[in-house]
Amino acid sequence: MAQTLLVGSPEIEAGKRILQALDDAKLKISVAMWALFLREYGDWRLVLSSRQLDLEDPREAYGVVFRALDRAKLEVEKTEPIMILRMKDPFIRELRRLRETMREGRSLAGTIGDRFVDHSYIYRIS
Repeated sequence: MAQTLLVGSPEIEAGKRILQALDDAKLKISVAMWALFLREYGDWRLVLSSRQLDLEDPREAYGVVFRALDRAKLEVEKTEPIMILRMKDPFIRELRRLRETMREGRSLAGTIGDRFVDHSYIYRIS
């Protein structure tokens, strides 16, 4: 995949299904977006943040998410590019500060908090 390509429609729809499954599981996701972290990973990650996922052990947060997706019978591999960040993470804090201008479908790029985002697709920032 070329690093400058935007996430495509199948990924956007998959992200919407994932977010709906998490909503149905009563997880209050505050931040949900596809982001291409060029410097860190070089690929797309579905970034999620929620007070309910701010657990002591990050592995527990991933367990909560994947159990909810399993219950929804979504065929999501355990290796899906999901990144869960704490609500106090500088990246999430900066996104939430910008939330008034961030609506679904909007793209965002540049340095946000302590991370560089090459491209993004925003579902929700609240």
